[in-house]
Amino acid sequence: MKPVTVSVDVPNSREEVYAFLDVLANHESFTDHLMVDWQLSGPRSGVGARAQARVNAKMSNERIDIEVIEADPPRRIVEEDVSAKGRRRTRGTYVLEKLPDGGTNISFGFAWLEAPRNERLAAPLMRLFLRRANGKAMRRLAKQLNQGSSG
Repeated sequence: MKPVTVSVDVPNSREEVYAFLDVLANHESFTDHLMVDWQLSGPRSGVGARAQARVNAKMSNERIDIEVIEADPPRRIVEEDVSAKGRRRTRGTYVLEKLPDGGTNISFGFAWLEAPRNERLAAPLMRLFLRRANGKAMRRLAKQLNQGSSG
């Protein structure tokens, strides 16, 4: 399945954005339309930080295991996720680029490493859903960062 990438520009410095994203617990607030009931383990930030969350869908008990596998301050953070009882493995990559005005472009790429057969068959729909859902997450992240930098 082809990866999905979304991005947003924020006025915050790349270091400030990285510092926020590096703390895995901060992700809950801008992704709770996708995942709820977060439980954290491991270090608070950096490689080895882990979370388990439940898919935010009615009648769903599906759990997602998230682990930060790469951290390259202040440029890149990579997470790997396991869900669908181990049949789905995905990778999420945040890339932070400095903007000429001093702000930051935040890009989030989502790639499937393994996917259940039904999801592979519905790849165009899955990609559309995730482009919208991850786009919403990026807009919510931008709003939080803007509120944090103005206070």
